[in-house]
Amino acid sequence: MEFLLNILLPVILYLVVIILCIVLIVLCIRSLKILDKVDRIVDNIDEKVQVFDGAFSIFRKAAEGIASISDSFVFAATSAISKLIKKIKTDKEEDDYE
Repeated sequence: MEFLLNILLPVILYLVVIILCIVLIVLCIRSLKILDKVDRIVDNIDEKVQVFDGAFSIFRKAAEGIASISDSFVFAATSAISKLIKKIKTDKEEDDYE
């Protein structure tokens, strides 16, 4: 019993710790390789997306132009309608006074 506690148990624990350290080192090396591959993939995707940035900027400028034109039409229509409504109200008020 004394032999087991004094000599064999620490040896077993040291072996387990050494094996665990080796496994962790291998896992770290593999994870670094995986992260390197992911970094290359992300760089590749970033390059491909930058190709489309010009087209997207053209679409954005066109959409902004269309939006500004439609805003001006809406403003003109609402101002014309509000002037018409004010004119109708003033005509009714003048008719009411007579």
